[in-house]
Amino acid sequence: MHAASIERVGVGTDIHRLEVGRILKLGGIEIEFDRGLKGHSDGDVVLHATADALLGAAGLPDIGEQFPDDDPRYKDADSRTLVSSVVALVAELGFEPSNVDVVIHAERPKLTAYKMAMRQSLAGLLALPPERVNIKAKTHEGLDAVGRGEAIACTAVVGLGRPANTS
Repeated sequence: MHAASIERVGVGTDIHRLEVGRILKLGGIEIEFDRGLKGHSDGDVVLHATADALLGAAGLPDIGEQFPDDDPRYKDADSRTLVSSVVALVAELGFEPSNVDVVIHAERPKLTAYKMAMRQSLAGLLALPPERVNIKAKTHEGLDAVGRGEAIACTAVVGLGRPANTS
């Protein structure tokens, strides 16, 4: 079932430092790279930004309040589980995702080969057809922490609507 029209829009952002010895996960997909994102959970900036966009659209507290980094239950948590919990919270308020647009900010690695897998992963988590999920990747042309290859960031915009009438 998919929302008939968008009633609310939310924006989420996230950034994590790259660190040797961590696995890089973006959009719930493992990416081959020599470093991963440092975070209390798995550091998946795509899923964190998407969760914050969902929460914002629903008028709920942000991901840091929902899943505090001083709570041991979320240590090394799979961010797919966090997003699934957020989708359930949004559903309790009578909303469902209508679409999501994601921009990943990364100098390296190049992400073109992973975009479709991320799109399908995110579509599955949000119960959306893949054509309602868009994944883009941008460099920062060598500027700032992202441009220097020290971090990866993400911006996500989500539309929420009421489930379409099935009768």
